[in-house]
Amino acid sequence: MLAELYPYEYADDVFCIDYRRLARKGIRAVIFDIDNTLVHHGDDSTPEVDELFRKIHSTGLKTLLLTNNDEERVLRFIKNIDTDYVCDADKPGKAGYIKALKKLGVRKKEAVVIGDQMFTDIIGANRCGIPSILVHYITVPGENKIGKKRYIEKAVLFFYRRSRKYRHRFGNILIKGI
Repeated sequence: MLAELYPYEYADDVFCIDYRRLARKGIRAVIFDIDNTLVHHGDDSTPEVDELFRKIHSTGLKTLLLTNNDEERVLRFIKNIDTDYVCDADKPGKAGYIKALKKLGVRKKEAVVIGDQMFTDIIGANRCGIPSILVHYITVPGENKIGKKRYIEKAVLFFYRRSRKYRHRFGNILIKGI
């Protein structure tokens, strides 16, 4: 039962992932969540995130944003990023993930979903058979309130970290370990 919540990998943030290694392992596309994955909830993109997308594209990987946000939010976010998107995705429902794969022109095993929420991003990817990477959610200094689901995620991560079968299913794809 818990395995449905387990990602292929867990990383501190999106900058800890070696996208070249993912490409060498057969990944052709990266599907990102936005809020608390790439930037703090509601924030615009940053120069670092813009540069990350340029680096990812330089490896030959395609990118797409898969979000439950509306198009206005997405367009504001991607003003300096050349990427496709699926908004109002109704994650963790399967339809948004399938639409993302079609837009990217890749099969399930050729994509990876990267997000901060186990109960939306990861469970949705797993239900669709798409590999996933969970990143620690972004917070701002002084922010110490987290939702109830985050506490449940911490408990699930406790068991995930002890599972040899489900951890590091991509092999070594982290730039710096956690």
